[in-house]
Amino acid sequence: MLRVHGIDPAHPQAVTALAALGAIGRTPLLELPLPAGCRGRLLAKAEMLQPGGSVKDRTALGCVEHAIDTGELVPGQAVVEMTSGNMGAGLAVVCGVLGHAFTAYMSAGNSPQRAAMIRRLGGDVILVAQVDGAPGQVTGADIAAAEAAARDAAVRDGAYYVDQFNNPGGPRAHETGTATEVWDQTDGTIDAFVAVVGSGGTLIGTARGLKARRADVVCLAVEPHTAAVLADGVVTRPQHLLQGSGYGFVPPAFDRSVVDGYLRVTDDEAAATRSWLAQRCGLDVGFTAAANVRAATSWLQDQGADLTVVTVLCDTGAKYAT
Repeated sequence: MLRVHGIDPAHPQAVTALAALGAIGRTPLLELPLPAGCRGRLLAKAEMLQPGGSVKDRTALGCVEHAIDTGELVPGQAVVEMTSGNMGAGLAVVCGVLGHAFTAYMSAGNSPQRAAMIRRLGGDVILVAQVDGAPGQVTGADIAAAEAAARDAAVRDGAYYVDQFNNPGGPRAHETGTATEVWDQTDGTIDAFVAVVGSGGTLIGTARGLKARRADVVCLAVEPHTAAVLADGVVTRPQHLLQGSGYGFVPPAFDRSVVDGYLRVTDDEAAATRSWLAQRCGLDVGFTAAANVRAATSWLQDQGADLTVVTVLCDTGAKYAT
């Protein structure tokens, strides 16, 4: 349970804090239509409905809870993090409520809409020049440059560096939260869970929680087609549309013992699925969310059986230029 430090429990701000942070999680599970001839059910967690607009709200809260519990984050201390934007928005929500100044270090290639949202939520944004990526297409090298800048700032300013790739609070938030919600919302009938991998927290944490309940739940990692480093260690083209994923390296939190397979999605497939979700389902989501839906649909088609597959609508389409 999060301790709202620095806030008098009798002060109205404490009520506001609990209300805002209590809005994180418990997202609805939506059933999506399937192509003709495809058997089974495809369900998607509507994570874009969270306060910061993405699944990373869960990660942000989990990481901050861990830092408070371990004493790494003290009242009034500034917070910094490298982010593609979604984690930054989540941290802006959490840090703003709890009274911590927050600064996000982002690659300049990430969508400006994400930076704008962080600023609206009260965070500062430092854009770090790209190394080998392009606008809208951020590579592992771009991420490494932003991470180095964030770490340097934490040392210089005495700030707490969240370190989402190594912070155990991220995967744990999904293990105890997302997995529990999915299990309850499907009445334990889930057969497979499909999620794109960025830091790895959503897939690995949820997979652990689901497999603890039923070991035969199939858990599948989604990657950009040209940067499928988890599947085969090969990156043919580091630039791709799936912002916040496919960095070209295996994230520290990635645990192959709970991963049963790997799925790839091309930029064209993600873009087409994103348009279909918006125009036919009324769901305006980002490219990673679309990649999840495309991958889950393809896997379900290949099975040819009445299975229930759950995936994640990672974020809102409002965070992208097109």
